[in-house]
Amino acid sequence: MGARTRAWLLLAGCAGAVLWTGSPAPAAPAPRADLAFHGYAVIDGDRMKVRLTPRDHGPAALPEASVRVRWSVAAVGAVTVPRGCARTGERTVVCGTGPLVAGQAGEQLRLAVRLRVPAPEVTLEVETAWNGGAADPDRSNDRLRVLVLPTGDEYSF
Repeated sequence: MGARTRAWLLLAGCAGAVLWTGSPAPAAPAPRADLAFHGYAVIDGDRMKVRLTPRDHGPAALPEASVRVRWSVAAVGAVTVPRGCARTGERTVVCGTGPLVAGQAGEQLRLAVRLRVPAPEVTLEVETAWNGGAADPDRSNDRLRVLVLPTGDEYSF
């Protein structure tokens, strides 16, 4: 085989190696985790307290997730939020849950708000803001709306 033929074969082999991409590796499936929130809200005068506990029903653990809490009446002044939470608007707070072990409850989050005006009712919305990248087939337990009346009674969710 001549030098010219070998050069063409080498060039063709290199071009084939560059052009051949093969089939891409399949993407790993997202872990499955059923995130839920349980707690209560109470209004006493112009103050509203919310206690909520995240729970991962599994099967996968979550290294982190976040919950959005929104109320229908604007807050006035400072909103008392725990570490890992941030006020993101006049009526909204987002909190990180910390790590969640499958089949166990996470740490309770406590929020306190002074309402701009005493309201005859407040709609509280609690929902997952970020689920740690997991697939959650049951979204019914992490998107909640609770009507809270200013009776001093605890309204559970």
